[in-house]
Amino acid sequence: MSKKRVFSGTRATGRLHLGNYLGAVKGYLELSNNPEYETIYMVMDLHAITTPFDRKKLALNTKDVIMDYLACGLDPEKSIITAQSLISEHTFLTYLFSSEISVARMQHLPTFKDKVKQYPEHVTMALLNYPVLMAADILIYKASLVPVGIDQEPHLEIAREIARKMNEKYGMDFPEPVRFATKGEYIPSLTGEGKMSKSVEGSYINLVDDLKTIKEKLASAPTDSGRGDRVPTEGGVSNLLKFVELFEGGKRRKEYEQNYINGGIKYSELKEELAEAIFKELKPIQEKRKEIEAKPGYIEKVIEEGAEKARKIARETLKETKEAMGLI
Repeated sequence: MSKKRVFSGTRATGRLHLGNYLGAVKGYLELSNNPEYETIYMVMDLHAITTPFDRKKLALNTKDVIMDYLACGLDPEKSIITAQSLISEHTFLTYLFSSEISVARMQHLPTFKDKVKQYPEHVTMALLNYPVLMAADILIYKASLVPVGIDQEPHLEIAREIARKMNEKYGMDFPEPVRFATKGEYIPSLTGEGKMSKSVEGSYINLVDDLKTIKEKLASAPTDSGRGDRVPTEGGVSNLLKFVELFEGGKRRKEYEQNYINGGIKYSELKEELAEAIFKELKPIQEKRKEIEAKPGYIEKVIEEGAEKARKIARETLKETKEAMGLI
């Protein structure tokens, strides 16, 4: 391959939020516009069923993520954009890989232990196999770069282990994928704790939220008296100032910090101004999304054409692997 291949995916949890956009999709855009990279972006609907899910919403959630991808500017002419479940080679390769890694290794992963605590009544084989499926997602395209958060590093290590085993035992040429840090930002939660997450109600702003909704969500963000000897470095106020920096610039943030120490901040005014700035950035995305929604069959066409491009690569890798392992 003359270009470096990049693979990344988003679980099919529905419409994207600001954290997804600033933390991941903007980085995806930069990579897709760089001629050094061949980019593959998928909605991971198979990963979505490893924990409890609503089967009536799964397909819609998948299309919503892809629609948001396109509305944010990802171009199906520059990147492969599709849904994971349409490429059956992923699951076939997962089975082959599962013969090379132990149950004990999977059970030892901290991410698996966390999910067992979170879903004690839903500890399935699919959940246990999540990292093996992730390894297959990446390695079936022989991708060497994976733009994901640091929390996915344990799963990437599994992918590297599997790649090494397949290469040493069967003479394959799988790359050992590494986490690739884009210029994406860490986007804090509106609740004042942790990062913005779809699984935490009240923590996120969706890309499709109108100005009124954004104002309502910011109004609920925790604050303090608005003044003090030093500017908070964590919690609700710190997070609000981070949003000011992201959407209004570092200069405006410094002004608010000076006000906090010298005269005080009126949070109602800060939140009103911030809501306007956030909506200003989201409005073009929302307008593009409406254009896409108005094109009958367009999303389905993008998904299927992306799947066909992906299958072409995946078939070849699966064929090589089966032959190397002695299968017909």
